[in-house]
Parts: sequence; structure tokens; C-alpha cells
Amino acid sequence: MTQTSENVTWLTQEAYNQLRAELDHLSGPARTEIAAKIAAAREEGDLRENGGYHAAKEEQGKQELRVRQLTQLLENAKVGEAPAADGAVAPGMVVTIAFDGDEDDTLTFLLASREYASSDIETYSPQSPLGSGVNGKKIGEDAQYELPNGKLASVKVLEAKPYANA
Repeated sequence: MTQTSENVTWLTQEAYNQLRAELDHLSGPARTEIAAKIAAAREEGDLRENGGYHAAKEEQGKQELRVRQLTQLLENAKVGEAPAADGAVAPGMVVTIAFDGDEDDTLTFLLASREYASSDIETYSPQSPLGSGVNGKKIGEDAQYELPNGKLASVKVLEAKPYANA
């Protein structure tokens, strides 16, 4: 899954199905479970000193936030369109860069939104400083991005290819 600047999220069919299943669970069975927890905690008495009630309400709030996030994400989703393998960096691509002109000091990452992050490859958001710096650059081009200390860092795009497991 990747996010573009038009606020459209590209998803593979598999990623869409996974997020849809999560949304269906959270807005169905999970809502029923949390409502039952809250009702059970209410029956215990004084709500001001009822830790179980407050924990359940907090869990409900987090769950409802995730439902809203997933709903918005899926409403703006484009399913099944992989980025073009044209040598230009775009969301949904595995990018290899070299730092400060040193082609031995490299980093390979997936340019995608955090919902797609996995343990098999490091993921950088297209909105992150590095992600926005390399987005749109072609293989061989230099890119600059701002470090947390305010200084600029330079990298060279060595490779950009569509994510094979996407």
C-alpha cells in the first residue's frame, strides 16, 4: 500500500482485503465485545473508581479511531495498480540510495505508508523527509532532504523498482 500526494492510497488486492477484514471485525464483533466489557464494568458500581470501566472506555476510543482511519483509507483506495517500472521513484517502490555520494553506504527501503510496513523491508512514508526528497527522482539523480537538526543531507538514487511482494 502506498500513499500519493492526491490523498489516494494504492493497495494491492491482498492489502485491501486484509484492511477490509480488520474494519469488518472492528465495526462488528469487536464493537459487541467492548460494549459487553463496558456493561459488565458498569455493573460493578461506582464508575469514578472503576479501573475496568475506564480501561474499556479507553480501548473503545482507540478502536473507534482505528475504524475511522480504516474507513477513510479504504474510501480513498485504488486497488491493483502497481507503480510503473520506469526508473522514477514513486510510492510502492523499493528504492536503493547512496548517502553523500558514497556508493558503498547504501539504504534500501520501501516507499509506502506505514500501514504497509512489514518486517521484511524497512518502510519510509512518502511524507517523511527522506521519502519526499526522493519521490519523483530518477535513477542516477541526487536528492536532498532535511535532517531533524535542520541540516540538509544528500543522497543518490541507485535503484527504484516496484515492490514484488505488494
